[in-house]
Amino acid sequence: MLDAVVVGAGPNGLTAAVELARRGFSVALFEARDTVGGGSRTEELTLPGFHHDPCAAAHPLAVNSPAFRAMPLERYGLHWLHPELPMAHPFPDGSAAVLARSVAETAASFGPRDAGAYRRLVEPFLYRWDGLVRDFMSLPLTALPRDPVTLARFGLAGLPPSTWLTRRFRDEKARTLFAGLVAHVMAPLGGVATSAIGLVFALAAHARGWPVARGGSQAISDALAAYLTDLGGDIHTDYEVKRLDDLPPARAYVFDTSPTALARIAGFGRYYDNFRNGPGAFKIDYALDGPVPWTAPEARTAGTVQIGADSAEIGAALRAASREGRAPDRPFLITVQPSVVDPSRAPEGRHVFWAYGHVPNGWTGDLTDALERQLERFAPGFRDRVLARATAGPPELAARNPNYVGGDIASGAVSGLQTLLRPKLSLFPYATPHPAVFICSSATPPGPGVHGMSGHNAAKAVWRRLRQE
Repeated sequence: MLDAVVVGAGPNGLTAAVELARRGFSVALFEARDTVGGGSRTEELTLPGFHHDPCAAAHPLAVNSPAFRAMPLERYGLHWLHPELPMAHPFPDGSAAVLARSVAETAASFGPRDAGAYRRLVEPFLYRWDGLVRDFMSLPLTALPRDPVTLARFGLAGLPPSTWLTRRFRDEKARTLFAGLVAHVMAPLGGVATSAIGLVFALAAHARGWPVARGGSQAISDALAAYLTDLGGDIHTDYEVKRLDDLPPARAYVFDTSPTALARIAGFGRYYDNFRNGPGAFKIDYALDGPVPWTAPEARTAGTVQIGADSAEIGAALRAASREGRAPDRPFLITVQPSVVDPSRAPEGRHVFWAYGHVPNGWTGDLTDALERQLERFAPGFRDRVLARATAGPPELAARNPNYVGGDIASGAVSGLQTLLRPKLSLFPYATPHPAVFICSSATPPGPGVHGMSGHNAAKAVWRRLRQE
């Protein structure tokens, strides 16, 4: 009998399997697709030689992840590449705010009236970042805080809505960039703990940047899989699990799946019926014959570029998708241009680029025209650079990754109490009604992103149970 079986080979499932194997437990991992990866993959989606990331591409949370930093992933081929600027947010007048590695450079891009306010906001936490990120991403109840005072101060700053926090800024540039940071998790700007979301993304950039993985995001998954294999773990692909009886006998089962899929497989009935899915995404991967012709010079050297004219426009786009049930006329866009720092991603002189906007969950329309009109506002002539595009709305995203129910790439709404307590109102979110079954997907804390910490935290709960037997 195996000690543990893990279902789903996304970053969290792979991390959970590695953490258990590192501690001497026998582990087997089962994945429905023919390769590992989940939300961290790389594929030729458009033309030969253009290597796209179907989901995550820039990785501020991965490079800062306590779980990943404790593993020798570089030995297995994972290498981070850092663009000149982690992120830029251009404006219609050709200027830009930036999220740079330097706090001073970032603050200066906001203008003199907000530079001091920004430094006072982030610097106290940046000096204690390593302890803070470990405590923040390990909650709840998986480890005692190593720096409880800093964590409490962060909670006081982060629990209010981001619209409250941005009142300290007097000009629009700082408000807009921060609103864009919150929107990375598809959260309405006025939601609880949205200040914490924006702060984490900003601090991550200042601490270690927003890099891309050399060769593509698949390198993260492949490194985790190779490490697991070296530790003695077994990986089985092309193996779809429809019920628990499809799996070999084990002392524990760990699911990197959506809560609804777990309930169906394990026979939990309506246990997760109150779990809410968030808005969907509409994503386009592009093959370009040259770099994106951004008007703002800063955007040309940034790995990630946020697109929204001001905080009001960003807020309106999020409300349309999450509350009004319609696609926004001017969608807020997150874009990533990996080939500005990794020329291996495309043929010489060519580039890969992706952009996505928010749409209602399960939306079946086509956002291509609205998305590209937004890009043309900030990069005139963009359409002339397009060699090929691969579009994926909510149905295509859900078909590609069943965890993205209705196209929700955050694996559950990041709003209300579900921002902090997911997938249920519980202090033990990785446990389920069955004492030997656990959940470790992004539907559990600390939530969405390629960081493996949901898998790490769930693995702790598993090995504590196994050692009690």
